[in-house]
Amino acid sequence: EVCRRLRSARDSRNTPIVMLTARGEEGDRIRGLDTGADDYLTKPFSTRELIARIKALLRRTAPQTAEAAVEMKGLTLDPVTHRVQAGGQGVELGPMEFRLLHFFMTHPERVHSRTSILDKVWGTNVYVEERTVDVHIRRLRKALTPSGHENLIQTVRGSGYRLSGQE
Repeated sequence: EVCRRLRSARDSRNTPIVMLTARGEEGDRIRGLDTGADDYLTKPFSTRELIARIKALLRRTAPQTAEAAVEMKGLTLDPVTHRVQAGGQGVELGPMEFRLLHFFMTHPERVHSRTSILDKVWGTNVYVEERTVDVHIRRLRKALTPSGHENLIQTVRGSGYRLSGQE
């Protein structure tokens, strides 16, 4: 029933679902997958297998969402064409500012620490100062200023940054 509700709700329709259950009969597995589960794992299961299945599921679902254009308050970012537009006008961004904006636009209204932003945008194997984020945020805001979108990126004092359509 929970799976059916998640699949019918508009905001969670694309959320990956893994069923963890003690019911291992073939009919139960088929019913679980038919109601919308993406994977089905029966007890007992190892934590390592569960993590591997979740990672595989996320790999399969992530590319579909990564290619979709995102829009907020007249600002549109298309990751396929690598273009940003504001009010029909192109916005020139450097590669890191583009990646930063894409990250924020795909994770709106959430506060992200500098460390989290570095890991998600720069990657975990890159060693740069946390204040590098501040420099790129400043460049991104400057590029968004002519269109009036610089206030979308908000500083959350003591925590980090967020993209928000609310003032």
